[in-house]
Amino acid sequence: MLFELKSVFLNEGHTQQLSYELDIADMDIDGVFPFTSPVAVTATAHNRTGLVTLTLDCRYDYTRSCDRCSETFTRREEKSFTHYLAQTLVDDTNDDYIETPDFTVELDEVVITDILLDLPQKNLCREDCRGLCPDCGQNLNAGSCACSGKSVDPRLEILKQLMD
Repeated sequence: MLFELKSVFLNEGHTQQLSYELDIADMDIDGVFPFTSPVAVTATAHNRTGLVTLTLDCRYDYTRSCDRCSETFTRREEKSFTHYLAQTLVDDTNDDYIETPDFTVELDEVVITDILLDLPQKNLCREDCRGLCPDCGQNLNAGSCACSGKSVDPRLEILKQLMD
């Protein structure tokens, strides 16, 4: 989606808003297609004292398997990202600004990059997920297992004998 911002750049104090949906359901991340609904994007550009700020409010459903217990979960994500826009940049090493020489921004690229960079390193169904029993594989979130819980790594068995 192309966001035309000429009126924002040329008029101090001016604000412009655009809302649309971005379908990224076919995006493959580690062999999984986690985006189960289109991303609802609201883009707001505001010129305050000559500095144009772009705020992207994104809402989407994210479905993955928990890294601890392997249960599938879906979470509604609501994220807000802020970028600063400049008509021209002095040098190419400045990553703080998005250059817009023709007063337009391709929002799809910016939204996808922001979402991908914000994805968690570890996918957990909930913050206090207890995971699986290492012996029997019981999901410890659903209840305790019948294992003794006293199993010792066979490589350390000799140390256990020293303790007895």
